[in-house]
Amino acid sequence: MPRPAPRTMTVLARQAVSPSMIRITLGGPGLEGYPEEQQGGYVKLMFEPAPGKAKPTLRTYTIRAQRPGEIDVDFALHGVENGVSGPATNWASRVQPGETIEVGGPGAAKPLPEGFDFYLVAGDMTAIPAISVNLEALPREARGLAVIEIQQEGDRVAIDAPEGVEIRWVVNPHPGDHPELLVDALKAFGWPEGRVYGWAASEFSAMRLMRQYLREERALTPAELYISSYWKLGLDEESHKVVKREDMEASTPA
Repeated sequence: MPRPAPRTMTVLARQAVSPSMIRITLGGPGLEGYPEEQQGGYVKLMFEPAPGKAKPTLRTYTIRAQRPGEIDVDFALHGVENGVSGPATNWASRVQPGETIEVGGPGAAKPLPEGFDFYLVAGDMTAIPAISVNLEALPREARGLAVIEIQQEGDRVAIDAPEGVEIRWVVNPHPGDHPELLVDALKAFGWPEGRVYGWAASEFSAMRLMRQYLREERALTPAELYISSYWKLGLDEESHKVVKREDMEASTPA
């Protein structure tokens, strides 16, 4: 089935969600006929081509929320303090209402499946939109733990999780450094009783440590675990995709 053509969307608003996250609201005529209920899915944002390249620079982002005529996309601000931020962060930091951007997608969401006794969820700031959507969609009687790495205390965001889901915040001022923080927090919690579902998304090195724990040590099967790296320290998205694919091929049992 051919991919849908990119849509030209208009920036309707921008606001700070936290000191390290900006929310861009997109809409306009380009959103007409957009599929409903896409929060938790993803879009491909198309920025100016990199020097020497002809094709646009693509970056993948989660749809945090959708309302009639508009969608919200949240951007974690990486690298701003040391001047090494990428095209998506640079765009989100300066864009103003009325400007437009080409948007591909949407791609399918990866929700938490029902029927499990406990949910173990972990991720860094790039995963906060997906984590938020997933926790808010759980049945109100669900139980679980979400460990979320943020850059500073002020980056805690409100998430309407079920009362039985505890949220623990781990502060790391330098995203990508100390990849052991998330898995250490999971291990410190202990292993819950009953049937467990694991969901983890983060920087590549942190993902690998969580995968070793959840898949190899705790033997969660593909039906019980979703795990993904959203980015890799020092690499752009195109290079990360190559490393991610190679790692997946190497880690998949024969």
